[in-house]
Amino acid sequence: MSEHNRPHIDITPLAQRRTFKSPGSNARQRALNRVRADHGLRLIAEIGNAFAEAEAGQRGLPEQPADLEPAGGVFIEVELNRGTGATNLERQREGTRQAAEIVDENGVRRIALFVPDDMRDAFSQVFEDYTNGELSEKGSPPKKTRVEPIEHIRAARVQSFWRDAPEALPEDPQAQMWWALWCFNDRIDRVLGSAAVLGLHVGNPDTFLRFPETTVIPAYGRRASIEMLLFATAGISELRRASDSPLVFTRDLKDDVPAFIDDLAERVTWPGNDAPAVCLLDTGVNRAHPLIEPALSTEDLMAIDTAWGGDDHEHGAGHGTGMAGLALHGDLVGPLASDQPIELTHRLESVKILPPPGVPDNDPYSYGPITQSAILLAEINNPDRDRVFCMAVTNEGRSGSDATAWSAAIDQAAAGAESDDAENPSPRRLILLSAGNIPDNSIATEIADSDAFPAEDPSQAWNALTIGGYTDKTGIGEAGYDGWSTMAPVGAASPHSRTSYLWDTSQSPFKPELVFEAGNRAVSPCGAEAVAGLDSLSLLTASRLVAQKLLDAFWATSAATAQAARMAAQLTAAYPQYWPETIRALMVHSARWTGHMDQLVAQCATKREKADCLRRFGYGIPDLGRAMASAIDDLALVAQNTIRPFRMEGGSVRFNESHIYQLPWPQDVLEALDNTRVRLKVALSYFVEPNPSFATNLDPARYQSFGLRFDLKRSRETIGNFNRRNNAEGYDKDAPRAVNETNDGWLFGEKQISSGSLHFDIWEGPAIELAARNALYVHPISGWWRERKSLGRYDQEARYALVISLETPSVEVDLHTPISALVPVLVDVPIEI
Repeated sequence: MSEHNRPHIDITPLAQRRTFKSPGSNARQRALNRVRADHGLRLIAEIGNAFAEAEAGQRGLPEQPADLEPAGGVFIEVELNRGTGATNLERQREGTRQAAEIVDENGVRRIALFVPDDMRDAFSQVFEDYTNGELSEKGSPPKKTRVEPIEHIRAARVQSFWRDAPEALPEDPQAQMWWALWCFNDRIDRVLGSAAVLGLHVGNPDTFLRFPETTVIPAYGRRASIEMLLFATAGISELRRASDSPLVFTRDLKDDVPAFIDDLAERVTWPGNDAPAVCLLDTGVNRAHPLIEPALSTEDLMAIDTAWGGDDHEHGAGHGTGMAGLALHGDLVGPLASDQPIELTHRLESVKILPPPGVPDNDPYSYGPITQSAILLAEINNPDRDRVFCMAVTNEGRSGSDATAWSAAIDQAAAGAESDDAENPSPRRLILLSAGNIPDNSIATEIADSDAFPAEDPSQAWNALTIGGYTDKTGIGEAGYDGWSTMAPVGAASPHSRTSYLWDTSQSPFKPELVFEAGNRAVSPCGAEAVAGLDSLSLLTASRLVAQKLLDAFWATSAATAQAARMAAQLTAAYPQYWPETIRALMVHSARWTGHMDQLVAQCATKREKADCLRRFGYGIPDLGRAMASAIDDLALVAQNTIRPFRMEGGSVRFNESHIYQLPWPQDVLEALDNTRVRLKVALSYFVEPNPSFATNLDPARYQSFGLRFDLKRSRETIGNFNRRNNAEGYDKDAPRAVNETNDGWLFGEKQISSGSLHFDIWEGPAIELAARNALYVHPISGWWRERKSLGRYDQEARYALVISLETPSVEVDLHTPISALVPVLVDVPIEI
């Protein structure tokens, strides 16, 4: 392969905007074939019973204080047929309001629905009309689409609102715990007033998380009191546990051989104060370390509570200081062994988010507000500095399979959506998170299956870049370990790293997206015992115990995340004009799998199985050189663009625009290569504004503000057919649908990569076929900006980054020169549809 010394190619000007209308889908929901009289009469009876039970149960709770303001209605639970997808039951005219939506292990969907007292008759009339109304000309009863998906109606219970693990809901009414109350924004005052009447302890307003339709409020109290609050106010849409205390992935760090610290410090050209920074959200940093002090000023050593101080308090050699060493220098073994000069292009910042010993622990529900506060603190401290944020703190044992207040707060911060100040909008931010660690356990069999350990909250944040681990470390050098082997072979996923294999594959993003060196574990000769943290199987970094030892071992996904933040900061320094969304896409574009990972992917029989590999080791190991620059035969086309996904038309919110790119392929060069295999990668990266209200874990359109998708023109289709297949604008609704040409060659396929806000796939095929695949569509899909018209966000502008990389693995041919020359030629050439 050629040297990566050419600039990436900007194709932003090649985007041509088209008014967009979704071409829709041929999918049809299975007909239910209800017997109208039987179904309607049964539901009418169930409605009456549900209202009666709700009156007796929800309004007759024991010990309910007399001065609680009436809710003005009752909650019922609506059970839908198993074949019914995510559904919105609320109707503004009727005043009904939808709360939690839950799907059990059998696929049964249940929705909590509030019905105002003065609208019960109107609600019941819907079912009367269905049962007794006149049939349409086609023989359909009134309100058929609304009534027939409903299987049962009953009075709601506290379980109807519980969106956490079922076993985590206390059975004892007197059991006390911290609760996360997901409240309707227009009923917060009612909830807070009633909570005071009930004697509940509510967190400080600074700990509230505010989203477009809900506000998450922490409250401590008995289950019985929470149940009263729920039904007395009708202001709570969901109940969950407050977040568990976080686990910082480290143990007592071991000594390593002292190294030539002073020599390295003299060889480094240290960054100026205006350089980009890695901002660590951790336990603080000991800046007295000679390899840290020149790149971390005292002003940049912060804490969310100034009384804590900024110094690293973590036991042993220090977690925050270890993160700082790796985020600044990478694994110190190489730099210390070298005699070459080193120029650093980024610096450090630190915001301590974990309390020191002797100080009460952070409230377990508060890590969302704490994270946002820490981010804001760094930006206020130095508003002109570019930075990436790095956090290797997770909820111990708490799976990230669903969105939580913490992960949504991170998504909100990344999108710059935590502030509604239009005159001073918040910036977008690149936030790097760890996937979490498999616990240290001396019994090897209990930790051998990494898929049994799901990645931990808040690693599921859509907009964050989540980092896992791989390892190349297989040489055990310590005395006393003769006959021991390593748990993972060279190039495999690190045995410290968790996966998202057990997450809902249709709704959750692929995590981790990338992997970095995280170290290995040693296994005893009989295979029974496993040991973590051996120096020879770890990385080398700075120690906080400067007076006792300057260096220490560091491992697991904390180490991997720190290295990822280092790379992101280096790219930010090299490309100050690139957005955080673009840096994320470039890192993914540059990633490659190891030989071991390649073999695992090659053994997969289906695209679904290949996608499962992504949930174990992501898109691979990023390469800084490839991310920084292109080569003549391995190049990146980069676009940064804005799009307005929706518009108001005739009182309805409709899709607004799509973008079509004419790709600057040199036809003669690709045709001359004939059947030579080429590889095309497409990475589409954008940040969504989260709206973690009801059903967001079941229907992504409820969580994301908007979504984007890409599609590459098939080799045997016309540009007109390509447009018709992606865009129905300008075509009669009865016009024949576009022919769906063969789309072979993709590694994962459209269905497998549709989750999250980063979409990536790899196409491989003959060069002559790629020559005809010379256009790419970017179009919107739905989100709450469109679906929740009343929030008034439908006309918002969004932005995205697109990275298309082209590579000829088996031959060296200059593609960069002709492609660079074609871009300006194509700017003014319209794509004729």
